[in-house]
Amino acid sequence: MAELTLLEAVNLALHHEMAHNPDVIVLGEDVGDNGGVFRATVGLKEKYGCKRVIDSPLAEALIAGVTVGMASQGLRPVAEFQFQGFVFPAMEHLMCHAARLRNRTRGRLTCPAVFRAPFGGGIHAPEHHSESIEALFAHIPGIKVVVPSSPQRAYGLLLASIRSNDPIMFFEPKRIYRTVKSEVEDNGTALPLDSCFTLRKGRDLTLVTWGACVVESLQAASALSKVGIEVEVLDLASIKPIDMASIIASLEKTNRLLVVHEASQTCGVGAEILARVSEQAMCLLKAPPKRVTGTDTIMPYYRNEDYFMIQEEDIVAAAKELVEGWK
Repeated sequence: MAELTLLEAVNLALHHEMAHNPDVIVLGEDVGDNGGVFRATVGLKEKYGCKRVIDSPLAEALIAGVTVGMASQGLRPVAEFQFQGFVFPAMEHLMCHAARLRNRTRGRLTCPAVFRAPFGGGIHAPEHHSESIEALFAHIPGIKVVVPSSPQRAYGLLLASIRSNDPIMFFEPKRIYRTVKSEVEDNGTALPLDSCFTLRKGRDLTLVTWGACVVESLQAASALSKVGIEVEVLDLASIKPIDMASIIASLEKTNRLLVVHEASQTCGVGAEILARVSEQAMCLLKAPPKRVTGTDTIMPYYRNEDYFMIQEEDIVAAAKELVEGWK
């Protein structure tokens, strides 16, 4: 097996599906000649031609509209938005057409489309390049939201997304595009789209996170282990639907919950998880559930970016408060 970055794993999954399914089409700004702004689609146009790898104008609304049209007619398009913050011109097509096509046609038409976008901060980018707005899309009925956090999960989840008959927002944490590496086998095996992944076992605290925050969460769990606090780390991966069964099963062991996400706190996905735990498993908790999140501010420019980004010590402090402050 080759050791790949998360970015290379995305590229490998695209190559695999295009080779095995002629209905898979890739489109977006500069995805062909330049391989995309982060080079996620490099080599596709050379191998599969300009009819299956389409360079679009700089028009996100057009990209989304054409993608919905293709999907409704039996193709499986994979559209790329250069950054998550550029998606807003496409929202009408995503909310009113992609999400509702199956319901509107009573199942006669479906929208098997994937909308890829890099997201999150940490690369010293300007505004509209660093948003973490996964909760916005999770609120839309009819759309699934997926966030990989490792090369293996990027490969398996993207395969599953392309094969799904539902529209999927596939958000890739660009901060770890090239910094996280692991072995990936190009075996065509998809991962489930409705499950989270247990990355570390623990007895004292359940830590739920996703995206680039998985890195700091695992580092914090390792640091906490040295002082006798064993943290069970769950990578949510599927923002919608949320795998509450796995979260509750973990809480049955640990009785404490910490949610970590880069997005702003108010109305974030962490709030949804805490609400569901309070409804379904409040009796399991020995301490009030807690969140470590981004602030309710616009992502600052790069000189102040570190003040917004979650650090390992933030997670360690919150975990210690949950465990030591509520014995």
